[in-house]
Parts: sequence; C-alpha cells; structure tokens
Amino acid sequence: MPVTPAAEAGRVIDAVLRDLRTGDHRGIVVDSPPGAGKSTLVVRAAGELAATGTPLMIVAQTNEQVDDLIERLGVRSPEVTVGRLSAVDYQPSDRVKEHPACRVGAKVADLQSPAVSIGTAAKWATVADGVWPWAIVDEAYQMRSDALLRVAARFERALFVGDPGQLDPFSTVDVDRWTGLSWDPMQSAVAVLLRHNPDLPVHRLPVSWRLPHSAAAVVAEAFYPFTGFRSGTGPGARTLTFERGGGPLDDVLDTAAATGWGLHRLEQRFTIRTDAEAAAACAALAGRALARGGVAVSEAGEMPLTAQRIAIGAAHRDQAAAIRAQLPPEAAGVTVDTANRLQGREYDLTIVLHPLSGRRDATAFHLESGRLCVLTSRHRHACVVVARDGIAELLDEHPSTEPVHLNVPVKFPDGWEANQAILAHLNR
Repeated sequence: MPVTPAAEAGRVIDAVLRDLRTGDHRGIVVDSPPGAGKSTLVVRAAGELAATGTPLMIVAQTNEQVDDLIERLGVRSPEVTVGRLSAVDYQPSDRVKEHPACRVGAKVADLQSPAVSIGTAAKWATVADGVWPWAIVDEAYQMRSDALLRVAARFERALFVGDPGQLDPFSTVDVDRWTGLSWDPMQSAVAVLLRHNPDLPVHRLPVSWRLPHSAAAVVAEAFYPFTGFRSGTGPGARTLTFERGGGPLDDVLDTAAATGWGLHRLEQRFTIRTDAEAAAACAALAGRALARGGVAVSEAGEMPLTAQRIAIGAAHRDQAAAIRAQLPPEAAGVTVDTANRLQGREYDLTIVLHPLSGRRDATAFHLESGRLCVLTSRHRHACVVVARDGIAELLDEHPSTEPVHLNVPVKFPDGWEANQAILAHLNR
C-alpha cells in the first residue's frame, strides 16, 4: 500500500523529535524543500523542549522571521512564555502584541527568564552572557558561518533547520580572500557545521505542502536532483479558474491555471535591466488575473484570488520598483519584491520576471540556482514566467566559467543546468 504524504512526513518529524529527546549529538540538521513545514517543525520542537522545563533560544535571520515564529508559538503553545530580543527602538508588531505571554526586551535580563528566548542572529551576537541547553536555528542555510561562530558559545546543543536549495548567504564586500579556507565567512552555517562535524544526523523532510502536484517534480528535478521530494497533494486536488477572457495575457493565465505553469514570451532583444516592456507585462498579468475573477480551490477550501494572494518576483530592486509603478489600480495590493525578500513566503499565483530575460551575459548572480528556485517555488496553484526569447541560446553561449577553488565543495545543482531544466519544462 503506498505511503501517504502525511505518513511519510510524519516519520521524518518523529525521527527528528526522537533525536531531540534521546540523542547525544551536539547538533541535528533538518533539510527541507520549499513549503515542507520548516516553521511548523521549529514551533513544535520549541514547544516540546519547553514542556520539559528546558529553556531554549531560537535564532532566526530576519525580524520578519522572528515575528512569524512568535505568532506561530502563540497559536500552538500559548502557555509557553516567550522573550523577544530586539533593538532598543523596536516597536512590537501586532503579531507580537497578540501573543498571550510574550515580553519584549533589548537585553536578556529584561525578558525575565522565559521558556523560549528568540531573536535575530545579529541580535544574539550582542549577547555576552548566559548559556542555553538548546538552540534552534531557523533558516540555517541563510546564516553565514561567521554569524554562527558569534553565537555558538551561547548554547550547548542545537537543531538547525533550513532549505539547501534557496539563496546562499551574500555580502556586498569582496570575499575572494577567504575562498577555500575552512573559516570562509560566506559559507552557510550548515556547510561549516557539517564540514567540521560529519557525523551529525541529517534528516530530510520529504513533502512540500505548498507546491502543487504540477510543480513538485519540476522544482525537485531542477533544484533538488539528489534528494527530491513530493507534493502533499495529488493531481487535480487544487484548481485555479478564471472567467472567460481573450488575448495573449489571458491565454497564458489559462495555460497556467490548467497546467500549473505559464510562459509569457516577449520578442528577443537586449534591454536595460529595468526592461519597461517586461515590467509592463508582469503588471498587466496581475491585473488581468484579478479582473477575470480568479477562484482558487484547494484542501483549504474555495477562495477568491485576491491581490494579497498574488506576488511578482524579480532579481533586482529596481526591476521590482519598475513593475510596482505600472500596476493597475485594482492590483495595488499585489506583492512585488526581489527573490531575497520573497524567500519563505507563499501565494496562490506568482508571476516571475526571469533573471536572464533581455541580458547579454549570464553572470554568476543571475545564474545562481537559489534565486530561480525561490522565484519559482512560492506558489500554491500556478506560476507564470515572463521572459524574452533567447535565454536558451544565452545559456549555451555562456556556460558556467566560475573558477574552481581548492577545498571548496562543488555546489549542486549548477545554476546553468537548473535554468535549462526550468526552461525546458516551460517550453514543453
């Protein structure tokens, strides 16, 4: 009898929690595909550890992630006291205020010894005193190794949870001087952890509850070729429908609604980065999706496709600004942002401006597999990619030419190959 997605995921989660309770390793790593329930696991693990009377610290990478975890902790374990480490001028968000037992403070002493202390990695780096028996590091693949080094003295054992296919840590300064060194700060926290502790247990969540059946295999093949994952829903379990329309934009939306994917092709030519025609197409697609009264049906029920459930993603902030400026009035609530800021969020319909659209070259930034992975894995129903023709030829003319460094593990998947895999599916 086939194993259900819930049962398969449950086995892995039980194994993780068993290692937390009875294991003697100093660290546990959990790899997760997009939408596999990383935050749910973090909140459940925090609740179970807190129930034993063991105080713990949670390290997240952004204030948005911290507030999201506090909200989830309040829903799942409202009786667990939470301390939110923050800057002196931090103004608690509504999600933090609604937690029934959350205290906010700029110093650990201000929190009055809660069961769970939570803050960003940058804030924890300013804490000089105190040791917690347990730490949970959320989005650990986004965390730079030097950030882990700055907080490692604060905990005895840790659970690291993250998505290996997403964007790597980045820096705005030149970091070539450290390439290949074991203390290279641009390695992710998990990469350094496993490099120095190869015997640590690594668990992999096998099911994406966000991606529909039409997307799981595509994303897995392109970005997770060695581990893979499955969708938590089967064929036809989710549907997206629009009222009747006509024209190229509507044809693309209808294709995306029927197959989960759409490709809006523009004429091949080289453009400046803020391609006005491509930006207008992204904005117009969002406007048409709303004007046609989309309806999304899933295991959560039947809901209208609203502006808040649509996102447009791009590689650069100036591209996002150009798209935002062209949104029609009815699409004012559509989220328009870069891959870095869309990471961890989900929508019913996503529209993606391809990072290589209109370019003369394929740089390492635009070829990074994690960027395209984030952009093409935010949706619950459908994803539409806007791109100028010629990307396949561009990739053929610019194969990966990044230098190979000693002592630097080869990163998989290769960005060139991942881009080809996604394009091949969209063209089919």
